[in-house]
Amino acid sequence: MSGRFRVKPSKSQSLVGMIAGLVFVVIGFSLMPMMGMFGIIWTLFALAIGGMHAYNFFSNRGVASWEIDVDSTNREGDFEARLRKLKRLKEDGLISENEFEKKRTEIMKSEW
Repeated sequence: MSGRFRVKPSKSQSLVGMIAGLVFVVIGFSLMPMMGMFGIIWTLFALAIGGMHAYNFFSNRGVASWEIDVDSTNREGDFEARLRKLKRLKEDGLISENEFEKKRTEIMKSEW
C-alpha cells in the first residue's frame, strides 16, 4: 500500500499540549505590560499552540503533526513471497487444501 499518511498526536498528548499552551498564554498576559511586543508575540504563539492541541483533543479529525510517505515498489516480490510461503505450508501439511485455497484467494484479491 503506497501513499501519504497523516499522523496526529494522541488525545493525551493533545490534552497536555493544550494545558501547556494555556499556561504559556497566562505567562504571556503577565509579560505583555513589561515586555511589550515580545509579550504580544509570545501570547499569540501560545494561543496558536494551545488552539491546535485543543482542536486535536476535541475533534476526531485534528491537525497532523507528521506525514509519512509509504512507497511499496517491492510489492510484486512481496506478493510472490506470500504465495510461495503459502504453497510451502500446504506441501508441508501444515494447512489443508481448503485453507490453502481460501488464503490464496485472499492474496490474489489483495494484489488487485
